[in-house]
Amino acid sequence: MQKDERNLLDVLKFELRFLENGGYGRSPRESWRPVYIFEDSPTCMNYDCKESPQPCSDCVLMQLVPPELRFGEIPCRQIPLNSAGETLDSLYRYGDDHEIEETLRNWLVATIDQLEERRKTSRPGDRGPSSAGGEGAKGTPLHQDMSPKCANPACSTAFDWLGGGKFFRFRPDGSAHNTGHRGSDLPNNHGVKHFWLCERCSHVFTLVYDGELGVILKLLWLDFPLDEARKQLSAV
Repeated sequence: MQKDERNLLDVLKFELRFLENGGYGRSPRESWRPVYIFEDSPTCMNYDCKESPQPCSDCVLMQLVPPELRFGEIPCRQIPLNSAGETLDSLYRYGDDHEIEETLRNWLVATIDQLEERRKTSRPGDRGPSSAGGEGAKGTPLHQDMSPKCANPACSTAFDWLGGGKFFRFRPDGSAHNTGHRGSDLPNNHGVKHFWLCERCSHVFTLVYDGELGVILKLLWLDFPLDEARKQLSAV
């Protein structure tokens, strides 16, 4: 199987946006059970995977797991989240939802800051804007490089004509056309950029145009209040 080649900083920034936008407030797939950090995020290599899951040892998050704890069943639960050594595994045992999400958020912010500082040190000329806050992640054009992939920068799914998902194209003026599952019948206008969300990401996101950032991802359930989602979960 292919090693996870995603950028760790991009994945963590996505996780922070996903958390702050209420992504862990409910599971869009199985609302009857608890929601698990990382495992129920589209960043997980095995998100919504029912057959032939990829080994956790290939995940980009593995580098954050202490070496002696990388052989457990769910290694990402063993990532130390603070100076006290708390992990998701320990927080699931005695913490509540608010404590878990607050600890995760603090860890994400701190880790993202550290990685960005390292990036600036290694590439002094890189002064690009940070997207670690609540802004949407910039979508990756389908043919930006030699290995076309899902527009979600935190998703490693390679492009497959037969793999479902949704196509989008954006004109230079920002106007868009959602092509659904087909894109070959569209005229190739000059300057038009094509994007593809894989099947699993297309159930969670859409692509929209932002005047400052360009084409960005937007959660499909952003308007669903987090507190209301938790009320519904507790009522199940």
